[in-house]
Amino acid sequence: MKNFLKIVAATLIGSLIAMLAGFFLFMGFISSLASFTESKTPVVPSSAVMALNFSPAITEQSVEDPFSSLNPFSSETSKSSGILEFVQTIDRAASDPRIKFIYMNVNQVNAGISYIEEIREALIRFRESGKPVIAYADNYSQGAYYLASVADKVYLNPAGTATLTGLSMSPLFFKDLLDKTGVEVQLIRHGKFKAAAEQFISNKMSEENKEQLQAYISSVWNGWTQAISESRGIPAEKIDLLADNLELANAKDVLDAGLVDELLYKDQLTKNLVNLFGVEEEKDLKIISSSAYSKASKKTDFKQKNKVAVLYANGDIIMGKSDENIASDTFQELISKINKDSTIKAVVLRVNSPGGSAQSSDIIERELALLRENKPVVVSMGDYAASGGYWIASNADKIFTGNSTLTGSIGVFSMVINAQKAMNKHLHIYSNSVNTNKHSDIMSGYRPLNNEEIEFIRGGVEEIYSDFIELVSKGRAISIEGVDSVGQGRIWSGADALKIGLADEKGGLVDAINSAAAMAGIENWRLVEYPVIKSQMDKLLETFSEMESSAKVISSPELLIEKAYKSLKRESGVKNFARLPFNVEIAL
Repeated sequence: MKNFLKIVAATLIGSLIAMLAGFFLFMGFISSLASFTESKTPVVPSSAVMALNFSPAITEQSVEDPFSSLNPFSSETSKSSGILEFVQTIDRAASDPRIKFIYMNVNQVNAGISYIEEIREALIRFRESGKPVIAYADNYSQGAYYLASVADKVYLNPAGTATLTGLSMSPLFFKDLLDKTGVEVQLIRHGKFKAAAEQFISNKMSEENKEQLQAYISSVWNGWTQAISESRGIPAEKIDLLADNLELANAKDVLDAGLVDELLYKDQLTKNLVNLFGVEEEKDLKIISSSAYSKASKKTDFKQKNKVAVLYANGDIIMGKSDENIASDTFQELISKINKDSTIKAVVLRVNSPGGSAQSSDIIERELALLRENKPVVVSMGDYAASGGYWIASNADKIFTGNSTLTGSIGVFSMVINAQKAMNKHLHIYSNSVNTNKHSDIMSGYRPLNNEEIEFIRGGVEEIYSDFIELVSKGRAISIEGVDSVGQGRIWSGADALKIGLADEKGGLVDAINSAAAMAGIENWRLVEYPVIKSQMDKLLETFSEMESSAKVISSPELLIEKAYKSLKRESGVKNFARLPFNVEIAL
């Protein structure tokens, strides 16, 4: 009877979810269809203001998925602006006589730290064309103010704030939690700064980790204060004093400190924009969003045979195939395809990765080496190009980095999880092994490693580290001893990486593309991007599949347990990683 009731309940839940999913599917399809029919190519007025649109997140590649609303179980953002397209839009506007100036409301800037830096550099180029930039916010976050400070005029709401307090990082540590849940982590690593998995074996930050994180955020902050100082004519030392003494309590304090030019409400701001545009009434103020201008102004010459390819290496480095990460098989195929295409004359590898599998990094680097035999390869670093991310970048013909990029972390670790106690205690699942040899169950994840096994894995870690620093030594023309001295798992800011030879030039994606074209000796070319963004029909079919899978799992307790078990099983065993300890988040 108990099993019968369970089956009935599961069936009922499954039916209800299927009906709910069907309703969302129908409504989403109607709204998506409506958006298609209403979509038109925007028209740029003969005279206009371009308003930068920060509402979609700034990401590596543009994403526009009208079918995301079809899947009620999906939490992914349905729309984002690619950093290259965003920056190119600003550059096109600089040379377009129809665009008179840029206005940006930076109440919310949903962008990574290196993206903000690239956008700021594009705005500097825009100003150099002789056109002004106007910035406004009800409240400025630190990142938003760093961006806005480049403007000719910076305005703030009279009731707002622009509190500068400096940058902070606060990683979490889980040792006690893991101890209580019965999960044991064994860590084998090379590099005194390689803080990978430190949060799983300790309850506090090591001195080495504290040193490197302090140096990184200090480098980024110093870069910001120097840039603000140059734009606003305020000594960098004064900015530090404002932050240390908490002197920016309200809008008047911000104005008195010289960080903004005027305190304005929205209606007053509108009058200023109207005057700057050279008209008398608000109705004559023509504003086009950057996203609309991008669609209207972007022109591709498909007759142009010569191409420069941008290959986006975004996410964790993993083995196998994946559309979401940097997967060895997927990237082998992509790089091979680019190599065989005779119309592609140069390649920009855009690296935005904290690393991952050491083996996958090695496989991808091998394919990149074959590519470099035929075409120049230039690297552009995003928010991260660390550990495995630096592995695949280090042998490029030239490396561009932003000041705030997090790079380096030349080190290796292996992490072994023993989940036996957790499985016993929480899931009442037990395991017994029958082995043919002494170490047959070394990969099981149900027992700790003994000393002999630890030394065996340590030998692999040391070998991979030796291969890593040898690779960097060859690519960067630095002695192995020199690489080891800046290696040891230590992270570096892009600004510091330039000083120690891990990167060549300061610059963003546009700079890397222009450099790659120059290396190839081509003056006229068109850009192609890999991986190619999936078509809307592909996304629709994926949405149907995801909905069906989600409904099945939610309606079946057995499937939920099975999924959790398989996930835990994948994490067991011995793996070698060239990866950051965690995705570094800075409180801006």
